[in-house]
Amino acid sequence: MSRRAVVVGAGAAGMLAAAVLAGAGVEEVVVVDRDELPDGPRGRRGLPQGRHAHLLMAGGLAAMEEIVPGVSLRKRLLAAGAHEVSLGSGMLARTPEGWLRRWRREGPAMLTCTRALVDWTVRAAVLEHPAVRVREGTAVALTGSAGRVRGVRVSGPGGEADLDAGLVVDASGRGTRILAWLDGLGLPGVRTRTVDAGLVNASRLYRTPAGAERFPLTIVHADPYAARPGRSAMIMPVEGDRWLVSCGGTRGGEPPADPDGFLRYTLGLPDPIVGRLISGAEPLTDVHLSRSTSNVRHYLEKAPHWPEGLVVLGDALGTFNPAYGQGMSVAAFGARVLGRELERAGRPDAPGLARRVLRGAARPVDAAWAVAVGQDVLYPATRGGGRPGIADRAVTAYTRRLTRAATGSFAAASALWDVTSMRTPPARIFHPSALLAALAGPPLPLLTGPPLTPGEREVLAGLDRTGG
Repeated sequence: MSRRAVVVGAGAAGMLAAAVLAGAGVEEVVVVDRDELPDGPRGRRGLPQGRHAHLLMAGGLAAMEEIVPGVSLRKRLLAAGAHEVSLGSGMLARTPEGWLRRWRREGPAMLTCTRALVDWTVRAAVLEHPAVRVREGTAVALTGSAGRVRGVRVSGPGGEADLDAGLVVDASGRGTRILAWLDGLGLPGVRTRTVDAGLVNASRLYRTPAGAERFPLTIVHADPYAARPGRSAMIMPVEGDRWLVSCGGTRGGEPPADPDGFLRYTLGLPDPIVGRLISGAEPLTDVHLSRSTSNVRHYLEKAPHWPEGLVVLGDALGTFNPAYGQGMSVAAFGARVLGRELERAGRPDAPGLARRVLRGAARPVDAAWAVAVGQDVLYPATRGGGRPGIADRAVTAYTRRLTRAATGSFAAASALWDVTSMRTPPARIFHPSALLAALAGPPLPLLTGPPLTPGEREVLAGLDRTGG
């Protein structure tokens, strides 16, 4: 059996899988990607959402740190200009139930930077391992049989070639061809579900205004309960003294690509704070749109037959509306499952390993799917979601009540932070402390506006060119 492993896809999921394999003693790990990978934190064609806001949650970062031992990705990202934002005190967030308060007690933290910086930092750290190398090319087929995958056929600058492998990991993202590859092995019929709210993302980079370097991350969330298209906007600090401003609108409420329309869109939200801030900020780029945002789930772990030697991770197994900030963390959780199963099995070609990894990786995918789809099905023009059942409506009503309580209850806010940061499963919102907080409601009155400090109010007033 070959001591080589092949990973398809050099994004976060693929590089984390490569780190796991190299750490497990695989002699050669070849990462195949169709892009010519940049030698720094720059965008590339294979990351369709790369220009838009990405949040690296505490749970996902912890998994990454576990996967790449001896290298603090957190420290590397912060040294490169990423920002660490406390969910408890470092964020202005308007939910459909009102503004969340900022507390003196810190909540879990997330890192904010461009997706290009995350990918480059992870890739650079993993490629420090001598067993890992990247090969430019397109994976066109799996080799082997329905019983065992034995490698990947790669088309590259020199033509086609077969790469033999004891284990193949498909981490090729939203563009995965796994269903066609399985058909080619004689394994058709995998069930797939798509739930598409029609979200369009529009993003633009701005120079961080002088004096606003410590202005908190600011977000106006979409409202899935209003029986109309969801509309949202966020200002996120990123490396290079810049603000990444992302708007998102579901079908019928899409943001425009022209600069004037982009500003009007932010000002037309239930609170115009994002528009007021950017009206006096210097834009650095055009507005970039992306429409590749649907939730897609390939239920590969439920296939009646699965070949040895093939693992599927990350977006290739399940992809989510990026508005919920789950993708990178779920990819890390899947790679961690691969690592733990390799440790138990002792070698990458162990019988049953691929099936066990697939089933284990499906669990965090299902948790993220429940969060994303549970919201997206509520938008009126969503396709493929079906009608929420009685249980779905009960969970929605409870979630709204808990979010309402979180506007003035630390206990309720903590439950939401734990789930949002992906430190705990969604069931955390049903913990007795969260149930009691939801039942009691917010002990403090609803805020009539964002919880700004006096200094932040001065920044807002100094930037506002709208007359707000």
